[in-house]
Amino acid sequence: MAKEIKTIGVLTSGGDAPGMNAAIRAIVRKAIGNGVKVKGIKKGYQGLLNEEIIEMEKKDVSDTIQKGGTILGTARCPEFRLGEVQEKAAEICKAHGIDGVVVIGGDGSYRGAQALARHGINTIGIPGTIDLDIACTDYTIGFDTAINTAMQAIDKVRDTSSSHERCSIIEVMGRNAGYIALWCGVANGAEDILLPEKYDFNEQNIINNIIRNRKRGKTHHIIVNAEGIGHSTSMARRIEAATGMETRATILGYMQRGGSPTCKDRFYASIMGAYAADILCEGKSNRVVGYRKGEFVDFDIEEALNMQKDIPEYQYRVSRLLSE
Repeated sequence: MAKEIKTIGVLTSGGDAPGMNAAIRAIVRKAIGNGVKVKGIKKGYQGLLNEEIIEMEKKDVSDTIQKGGTILGTARCPEFRLGEVQEKAAEICKAHGIDGVVVIGGDGSYRGAQALARHGINTIGIPGTIDLDIACTDYTIGFDTAINTAMQAIDKVRDTSSSHERCSIIEVMGRNAGYIALWCGVANGAEDILLPEKYDFNEQNIINNIIRNRKRGKTHHIIVNAEGIGHSTSMARRIEAATGMETRATILGYMQRGGSPTCKDRFYASIMGAYAADILCEGKSNRVVGYRKGEFVDFDIEEALNMQKDIPEYQYRVSRLLSE
């Protein structure tokens, strides 16, 4: 028989992502609509350990859906890997009357949720990361906003790169995943797209491509470089020395994690938040919400963490073809 859920908690963990507030808003309003109380846990797992826990009502999430970041705050908490710390966190939940927790974050956040479930706290994970690197889902909260932010920035760099007839290396985020780089590389018409999953670290190929394009009459060159490869500044120096073409590096950095979320991020995050609140109120635990093949679904956390994800081969081949 499923445990009766009277009060749920919600926290955001790891890196912030545009759309997290839409998910929080949906969780609060759907849970209260189900007759369940909601408590916000500030600053992720660290805030849980510090008992930074607040009551949340529907009015507390008014005028938040359009805001970037997370109204609950977030922090990384390496100590949460320790068994005794996990047990302490579960006891804090019980002391505050929290029967279940919705965790919005990436795979590291899911491991924390999994630990709470082992100690008797029902948990549901929601994929909140701009990196799109969670294998069980085709969509993660914040990715759409991040790629649109990066795309617009790269368009602006292209303008000045064209004016000065230079090579520009633009480094985008994504940790060890190349999805932001792939999408922006195609959308921005980059001449080279460097992905951690595919790059062979042979800079001579890039140099040859620049020289070949100059002979064909191209006066500027855009390279979209993924964070997982990095070293854009030193790469720029080497390329300039080898080609004689002025080369500059631009690292977009944390601007990709901020800003008002797109319509897609607001909508998908809202549905995911409501879905998570519903299945948690039903007594489900140790699950991850995902979006696959046009449907919102949920998976066992262990199953989700064991799934593998890679750059789709056809998309990669097309990106190579279009950059020629």
